[in-house]
Amino acid sequence: MKDIQDTTGIQAAIIEAFNFRHACKVFDPERKISEPEFATILEAARLSPTSFGHEPFKILMIQTPEKRELLREFSWGANGMMNGTTGQLGTASHFGIILASTAQTMTAGSDYLQDFYRQVKQLPDEVIEIFNGAYGNFQQSDHKITTDREISDWAGKQAYIVLANMMTTGALMGIDSCPIEGFQMDATSQALEEQFGVDPKLYKPAVMFAFGYRAADPEFPKTRRSMKDTVSWF
Repeated sequence: MKDIQDTTGIQAAIIEAFNFRHACKVFDPERKISEPEFATILEAARLSPTSFGHEPFKILMIQTPEKRELLREFSWGANGMMNGTTGQLGTASHFGIILASTAQTMTAGSDYLQDFYRQVKQLPDEVIEIFNGAYGNFQQSDHKITTDREISDWAGKQAYIVLANMMTTGALMGIDSCPIEGFQMDATSQALEEQFGVDPKLYKPAVMFAFGYRAADPEFPKTRRSMKDTVSWF
């Protein structure tokens, strides 16, 4: 393992990747991400942290042009309507949706979570009892997330952690990406149920994403607030 004190090169690579990354609106349709590279991006997603380690998300990859076209009418952030192209739906090497879990599985004490604790987390019964109590308090008292909408929104927050790690991993490999919130929620949910077999009682769409290689460099330089306006130290 690399000496943890010798991090200068790693730091430079990280900052370079973040400066490289931008919300890519149009990809080069002729360039495809290799299978091993995208497997690395998906592994970064799988290994991402989530609240209580509950992994309240699922990734739906949509690769065939025919399936992508089913989303075009109501996915204005991905259909190119704002730039006169076929958008990310038409040009991305890889396109997908991160689904957020609902209250049916993510309510404290649910059968799903009991099985998850035993089968995935491999926790003993006494620790599961602790988890049930702590997570129950978290939902009922600490954050007051008890309705299906509140729990799905909480799960959506975890989905964004996952997507951030996917995009950073891609950028470190010189792969472009775009997070996409520009879609009609109800129409997307209906299409997911009717065309992709997603049970709306179990999952709701959180965010779309696209990966590939840019067709052109960004027209404008990256701008952000200064560090002093971003971070306060006490």
